[in-house]
Amino acid sequence: MRDLVFVAFLAALFATGFRRPFLFVLAYAYIDIVSPQRLTYILLNSVPISLIAVGLAVLGWLAIDDKRDVRVAPRQGLILVLLAYCFYTTMHADFPMEAKDKWEWVWKALTFAAFLPLTLRTKLRIESLLLFMILSAASIIIVGGIKTLGSGGGYGELNLMVTNNSGLYEGSTISMVAIAIIPIILWFTKFGTVFAPDWRVKTFCYALVFACLLIPVGTSTRTGLLCIGLLAILMIRDFKRPIVYLAGLATMGLIAIPFLPSAFTERMETIQTYQADASASTRIEVWKWTMAYAKDHPMGGGFETYRQNQIRYEKVAMVDDGEGHMTIKRSWEIDKARAYHSSYFEMLGEQGYPGLAIWLILNIVGIFRMEVLRQRYKKAEEGQQWIAPLASALQSAHIIYLLGSCFIAIAFQPFVYMLIGAQIGLDTYCARKREETSWRPLRKQKLATA
Repeated sequence: MRDLVFVAFLAALFATGFRRPFLFVLAYAYIDIVSPQRLTYILLNSVPISLIAVGLAVLGWLAIDDKRDVRVAPRQGLILVLLAYCFYTTMHADFPMEAKDKWEWVWKALTFAAFLPLTLRTKLRIESLLLFMILSAASIIIVGGIKTLGSGGGYGELNLMVTNNSGLYEGSTISMVAIAIIPIILWFTKFGTVFAPDWRVKTFCYALVFACLLIPVGTSTRTGLLCIGLLAILMIRDFKRPIVYLAGLATMGLIAIPFLPSAFTERMETIQTYQADASASTRIEVWKWTMAYAKDHPMGGGFETYRQNQIRYEKVAMVDDGEGHMTIKRSWEIDKARAYHSSYFEMLGEQGYPGLAIWLILNIVGIFRMEVLRQRYKKAEEGQQWIAPLASALQSAHIIYLLGSCFIAIAFQPFVYMLIGAQIGLDTYCARKREETSWRPLRKQKLATA
């Protein structure tokens, strides 16, 4: 039954897309986020639906879409530079077969991110893309929220529809994404036009925000807790009375503590005692190994380079000495092929210093450009009041991603590159509108002064 539902949905979307090519863009966004081929059992498993969708999107744009006001931003060129560099490192990778497996989805994420802004010519398209992205992620988040309320979840125990612990179905990744999209969800409660922000839309949005906050609890991920803290700080700038906001936030936090499941609170306590947790204590050693590797291989070793690491780390645990006293027990462990657990070190190890520099510039420029739009449209004219809040929401989402990236290897996460594409689309849209309002025909100016 699940197979038939997904196939019917995708068939309807594709059929409509031949009249409106932008729907192919939305179809690809949905496919890349939800990965319906993982959720179905037979029908979609062997069909390259993501490649079909992006192919139709590009062909539809080339053949039908209006391209008179298309603008290309420098960041699109930067994405293509990163794509070319990743291709180079893949061809010279330490693990050629494994590197090509990762390259198969990375090149699609980067190519689509560079192509996406070309299609975002109107506010409706920008809003539709973000709406599709949020609803696609919501299909995972709502399931996780309901299961958290029912069972309390637990680290590695919350089943998000599939048992494949990758992509957005990985606990830390979905926690980061769930918190990052909260500012965008709140934007829809004020400025959405596809669904007018009446009481029904607002109720759904606030309920979805609640579900987003439940995901870090259900997955018991420390990254999610840190992202919640950063979100609370970033939202201060959107409140006229920050002291009242902080007081209300502290009150809600105190009220929520007794209702948190024990699995979550126990997991969060390991933030202070990271040496007692293998997942946390090995990260520092992996990061040290990566820095040492980069000194000998400044151009990187290609995708999946971490597979050759071998680390030795100290693990600390509190044990009962048999007389009712707790003592510290130290032991040395050896591990191999430990993942980076950080996007920054993922880029350093796989793409070297050039790749890390390109990636950092791409992200930093995105945050800077959204700040430019925030300030430029803070006192906007009629019909432009939605721009500054959206730039602020996209900027907050991006900053939360960069924090989460410190502890998750998600440097090439497709969902984030779609957000970057939406940022570029908003930036180029505003540039076009400024040109349209500033340009005046010379003949009309002469007539006006005559």
